[in-house]
Amino acid sequence: MGYHEQYFLKTNRHKELYSMVSKLADSFQERSEQYDREGSFPYENIEELKKSGYTKLSVPKELGGEGISLYELVLLQERLAQGDASTALSIGWHLGIIMDTAEKKLWKNGAFEKIAKDIVHHGALLNSAVSEAATGSPTRGGRPQTLAVQEGEHWVLNGRKTFTTMSPVLDYFIVVAAVEKNGEIAQFIVPRETKGLEIVETWDTMAMRGTGSHDILLQDVRVPYDALVQVLDQESKKKATGWLLHIPACYMGIALAARNYAVTYANNYIPNSIKGPISELPNIRQLIGEMELKLMSARTFLYSVAERWDQDVEHRYELHAELAAVKQVVTNTAMEIVDKAMRIVGAQSLYHKNPLQRYYRDVRAGLHNPPMDDAVISLLAQRASNEK
Repeated sequence: MGYHEQYFLKTNRHKELYSMVSKLADSFQERSEQYDREGSFPYENIEELKKSGYTKLSVPKELGGEGISLYELVLLQERLAQGDASTALSIGWHLGIIMDTAEKKLWKNGAFEKIAKDIVHHGALLNSAVSEAATGSPTRGGRPQTLAVQEGEHWVLNGRKTFTTMSPVLDYFIVVAAVEKNGEIAQFIVPRETKGLEIVETWDTMAMRGTGSHDILLQDVRVPYDALVQVLDQESKKKATGWLLHIPACYMGIALAARNYAVTYANNYIPNSIKGPISELPNIRQLIGEMELKLMSARTFLYSVAERWDQDVEHRYELHAELAAVKQVVTNTAMEIVDKAMRIVGAQSLYHKNPLQRYYRDVRAGLHNPPMDDAVISLLAQRASNEK
């Protein structure tokens, strides 16, 4: 355990959780190259997460989980991503949605309690199916074309969703659709076995190749009336979403993995043109020092905002700008760190067998996770303009 980890492990509980997730991350790292090369889904990793109890960590204690804090979610997800970023990003959506739903008490009809029980006792997994080709990023405000029509005591859903991460193993899809009758945008719980739900395997990308973020086709999918668990009105959008820090945590994990690889390489590579390892060369020391500086500043920002969320419960839902800024700073800093790590290692970093080329591809996916950079800058400018 290095200096970076010791600084952020503040309690015995942190250390216990970190030890558990480190074993998982080390196991995942052994298979990460294979999953990336094949573009295959990491089924084995998901099973290990279930068996370890990782998938129920954000379920409230009163419902059988561990009720982890946002700070702890960030700590765990960052470490997990050092082993396999695709797996970490995938399970981060599951953990985060559970955390957010529990905190804000979002769902009606007792749906959350029922699903939480399934998560705790049977390892059930869930994620949202929000994005659509015609709307682009959901954060841009596009209206979903997926339509929900009421027929008696049922809803009938039709549409197609994109970027449905972890779709090969999801037990519940949280489908966002427009209600035909009144135009409301709502969330519907659709169990995996529901007739008419089909996974269309479209995921073939250069980055995060193991997330299984396929399309979901809904053709006359019938769900009971109480499957509508939340109406996404303007009031619900006013509250900040702290759980989305799992995104920058993942990309910071990639940066840490790149940093660790580059420093180890520099300490051990001794070309015959010099007397000692390349880590003693001024230009290499410059790059290592720059990586450390960027890591320190970005991680401190990330963890300080997570800690503020946990401690300032009264004002946590007002932290829109801070949470958005963390994502922007961390993901862009992570890309810079990976770039410097590759400069240290040199041309060896371009070989497929070298993990740095995977980190280079994976870390760029952060640019396309919400919120987008331009939206963050616009939000910060608007807040500054509104100051009195």
